Amino acid sequence: MARLIVVGGGAAGFFGAIAAARTNPKLEVIILEAGKTFLSKVKISGGGRCNVTHHCFDPVELVKAYPRGQRELRGAFSQFQPQDMIAWLKAEGVKLKTETDGRMFPVTDDSETIIRAFLAAATQAKVQCRTGAVVQSIVKDETGQFQVNLKGGDRLFADYILYILLATGSHPSGHRFAAALGHKIIPPQPSLFTFQINDPRLQGLAGVSVPKAIVSIKLDAKKKLAQTGPLLITHWGLSGPAVLKLSAWGARALAEHRYTMPLTVNWLPDINPETLRQDIQTFKTQHPKKKITTLAPVDIPKRLWQSLTQAAGISLDQNWADLSKKQLNVLCQELTQGQYNIQGKGVFKEEFVTCGGVSLKEVNFKTLESRRCPGLFFAGEVLDIDGITGGFNFQSAWTTSWLAGQAIAKNIH
Repeated sequence: MARLIVVGGGAAGFFGAIAAARTNPKLEVIILEAGKTFLSKVKISGGGRCNVTHHCFDPVELVKAYPRGQRELRGAFSQFQPQDMIAWLKAEGVKLKTETDGRMFPVTDDSETIIRAFLAAATQAKVQCRTGAVVQSIVKDETGQFQVNLKGGDRLFADYILYILLATGSHPSGHRFAAALGHKIIPPQPSLFTFQINDPRLQGLAGVSVPKAIVSIKLDAKKKLAQTGPLLITHWGLSGPAVLKLSAWGARALAEHRYTMPLTVNWLPDINPETLRQDIQTFKTQHPKKKITTLAPVDIPKRLWQSLTQAAGISLDQNWADLSKKQLNVLCQELTQGQYNIQGKGVFKEEFVTCGGVSLKEVNFKTLESRRCPGLFFAGEVLDIDGITGGFNFQSAWTTSWLAGQAIAKNIH
């Protein structure tokens, strides 16, 4: 009997193991998890609800959620995409629901629902699951077989280990194993993080949010990155989907600048700056005796409006009739092109995502097999693939692990 060793008992590891074992019962499948529990990231995902995938069924559109891996995933998603994952879970007795932003969760709102389904499927497929199994090295002998050495001197012998599936997430061990087997590793960097900003305009506004804003950073004189979406003011700076998306697309640039870059915020992206100026002038004429800080001509939270007017040099008791041209210019600037200094990064809840990993050029994305080391396969975040928030990172894990499991199983006769 041929043997597949899956290194990593997370989302990608389990799904790949189940896919391989179900497709070919002649294959012995063993999952080695270094920790005490399986599927730990699944458990905490989505605040404990598990954001399984995203309600986007067009591969062309789906790949746009991936700052790294777009080209490679397009073909992969034509083989296994969110619709397929939904169908797989339904067959396991798990129903999903779609929220207004496209994120999909189990109807139970409990990640344990997903974990129980995976554990049951693994048991039914006779996958052997071992926790506390710390892999120290993986070597390949001259016959093409692998040997897996475990902490404590335990060894899985090379007599019939024909396949290795590395599904170690962003853990450095997986990158170390891949490098030892001939792979180039793109240096990992954090992705999906919030911005630390210490600015008087944001002080005392924690919890204030706007449903739509544009945040942008300049990469050089000609190129900038911008993202649109809800924006949340926090105790430490800025968060929300717009910031998280920008942190993902700008992960490498922000790392190169040590997370200290100017950030431009447009609090009113649906209003042209010149139109805004005219609207404020009209409002000034219509409400000359009203106080500027208490009556806003734009739809933004009251406390934010008061903070931005103060930043424009407008006093608390100043009437609209007394608004100067200079104050008008500064106010328009604050509303549409406010400059803030990013002074560091925070984390996005417990969901830590990295860019970087095994170079995609060295992987066959039809099978997820290494181009450098036959018999070695990859799945999930060990690869240089990452998505924005919304279930996309799990979907790339499901897709790559399913393709890898299928390919391995079909090689066994």
